[in-house]
Amino acid sequence: MLDRDLAVLYEVETRVLNQAVGRNRERFPADFAFELTREEIMRISQVVTSSNLKFSKRVTVFTEQGVAMLSTVLRSKRAISVNIEIMRAFVKLRRCSHPTLSSLTGWTNLRTSMIGSSKLCSTRFGH
Repeated sequence: MLDRDLAVLYEVETRVLNQAVGRNRERFPADFAFELTREEIMRISQVVTSSNLKFSKRVTVFTEQGVAMLSTVLRSKRAISVNIEIMRAFVKLRRCSHPTLSSLTGWTNLRTSMIGSSKLCSTRFGH
């Protein structure tokens, strides 16, 4: 998940989320969180609906383990609650079959499902 998307869910600024990660770098090895290259940012900005992504100097991506670790550095009730919902979403992702995900239709369906989960999360957490 992208840092900016997680920041929205946790109701913190992206800068604050990245500062917390920076202060706790030892908790986020490369298989937990990594920065995208400029080329990768440009490539995903063509797919992601966030129009300002391509102008970002730095984009951090968090794996499932990195997202789990975030709740330990953000230390708020909101972070814990959101983290539980995100972990449940990752479980649903693992249940999806890989052949389905390899097709554009599969990704579109997954994206639609994740948007629905995001709306549910916003409703549950009153945001």
